[in-house]
Amino acid sequence: MGGTGTLSAERPTARPAGPFVDRLQAAGFDFFVGVPCSLVGPVIAELERRGLYLPETREDAALGVAAGAYLGGRLPVVIMQNSGLGVSLNALGSLHLLYRMPCLLLVTWRGYRGEDAPEHLVMGRVLPDLLDVLGIPHRAPVPDTVEADVAWAAAQIRERQTPVALVVLPGLFA
Repeated sequence: MGGTGTLSAERPTARPAGPFVDRLQAAGFDFFVGVPCSLVGPVIAELERRGLYLPETREDAALGVAAGAYLGGRLPVVIMQNSGLGVSLNALGSLHLLYRMPCLLLVTWRGYRGEDAPEHLVMGRVLPDLLDVLGIPHRAPVPDTVEADVAWAAAQIRERQTPVALVVLPGLFA
């Protein structure tokens, strides 16, 4: 795949959410906000168990909260479906990208390989290209690369001072 990202074509085997959250925190991510999606349900449940998750009703609002957290010295993660990425284009372009406010976008890939409810298929088909057009570096972790991909995302965020995305394939988390 060209552009700024790397996305795998393999469907993952489920992995526990706890070690993933541990890795995010070890990489310096310390503020978690977002809109739920079943593909990251175990991650959200683990964040809630630890008292770390702030739910939002809209993805663009979550990005606004993340911008405030960043200005307050935090390193935010914004959780959303890829359909929510569409809702968030203005907040990303006119706030996070324009003013170089980093955050990790944990974006679920609904409609991956054309497999999902019909409302997810268009965004599923264009997700990698949309991230490329925005200039947002991205990867789709598989179980064997999750730790390395989190480290890559943290390094990219610190270097670029802009959003970076980890795209969650169906079945990655148990």
